[in-house]
Amino acid sequence: MMTHSGTSPTAAYRDGNVLRWATAYTASASGDVVFFLTLSWAVTRVAGPAQVGAVLAVGAIPRAVLMLFGGVIADRYGPRRVVIGSDFARCVIIACAAALMQFAGAGLPTLYVVALVFGVIDALFMPAVGALSGRLTDAGQLGRVQGLRVLAVRVSNAVGPLMAAIVLTAAGAAAGFGLAGLLFSLSFGLLLAVRLNWGQTAERSTRSPLGDLRDGLRYLRGNRQLARLVVVVGLSELCFSGPVGIGLVLLTAERQWSPAILGWALSVFSIGGAATGILLTVLARVPRAGFALVGALTVTAVLVGGLGQVATAGALIVGSAVLGAISGAAMAIGNALLQRTTEPRYLGRVGSVTSLCTLGLSPLLYPATALVAAAWGTGVFFAGCALVCLLAAVAAATAKALRDADL
Repeated sequence: MMTHSGTSPTAAYRDGNVLRWATAYTASASGDVVFFLTLSWAVTRVAGPAQVGAVLAVGAIPRAVLMLFGGVIADRYGPRRVVIGSDFARCVIIACAAALMQFAGAGLPTLYVVALVFGVIDALFMPAVGALSGRLTDAGQLGRVQGLRVLAVRVSNAVGPLMAAIVLTAAGAAAGFGLAGLLFSLSFGLLLAVRLNWGQTAERSTRSPLGDLRDGLRYLRGNRQLARLVVVVGLSELCFSGPVGIGLVLLTAERQWSPAILGWALSVFSIGGAATGILLTVLARVPRAGFALVGALTVTAVLVGGLGQVATAGALIVGSAVLGAISGAAMAIGNALLQRTTEPRYLGRVGSVTSLCTLGLSPLLYPATALVAAAWGTGVFFAGCALVCLLAAVAAATAKALRDADL
């Protein structure tokens, strides 16, 4: 973090403040994975598999509808305060769910309520946690911070399902919700010790929340490079916020490969991304970061398109590992450039737009994923994802200021 005397900032991977945030983010992301797997498992046991999609949709709709206002709240009250408050609220709702499952034999209506409330809280949490990562240290460390964020996401995606499977098998849904609550509690405790960079404080708004939202959208429209970055990041992460994972499930079923092959493919995808996160965390700078972003997105498009055409399990596993690494690089560089280009007082609102395009709207793509795969095969679905990634690469390549950007 930059000191008042103007000395060089501590490298992000040696900054205790950043490392507390990274650990908290890993715990929170792992809690998310455990929660959604537990919720799906509980719905299946209570009402059958047909109800899982409906329950998840009940949580996804308020998350998408309220996401932009979540960004407004993060900018009005500060991302740290909103993240801590929403993490605490998640602890409470999960503890209630665990208690109801254990002692009251909660049924389907309770699970609908849990999903709905969690979706509302997520609409506050997601923009705030994105804004917080851009307010932890000096702007020159943003590449490293985003490397840590990619590492946290991919570690959570690898470890979360394993933890959930062990607990659900051994003790059931109440224990699964309890584990998710424990992870959120760990995140909450660590976030209490996280501090914002003193040099990136934002002025308190005097406008109404709707006025703040309009101001944020005007700011975004008035900054062409930033608007282009939002498009690039939104497109590049759209397929990787869930649909590609569903596509891998459908692909292994179509090829009649065993569940173990699917497990390996998903695991090495996370491991590849984690390795990239570590690399970007230790790099002092990313020269020609914009050009690297274009290259990573282009290679990602080629890899994700090729993944739908693989004929052997070995090729699927190798391709998933490489895809995880390259897509992780695109994710980290794109988000670092986005946060470096955004004024601190707009980080929540700008982040809410990208979150809406990815985490907010991606659940709507799940039915489309299954329909496309059923009608034309999974190869066509992966080709569609490749086209989306290629559009992101073109959007980045055709903006000179973005193409020539450094980190």
